[in-house]
Amino acid sequence: MVNERKPSFLYSLKAVLWSFVGLRRKSDFEQDPGKLNPIHVIVAGLLGVAVFIGILIVIVKIVVSP
Repeated sequence: MVNERKPSFLYSLKAVLWSFVGLRRKSDFEQDPGKLNPIHVIVAGLLGVAVFIGILIVIVKIVVSP
């Protein structure tokens, strides 16, 4: 039996953030089905979207402020 580690949230967060940018190594992409937890991916995606929207709001407020 191969010693498999539980998928970590940090691994899922890293995968989601690199996917936001659009840069993923093929070897990482091929390993994802065995290493990613779907719940972690959903939570990481929602966090990533929230941070992205927050950054956009801050940028717009800075640009529009008198």
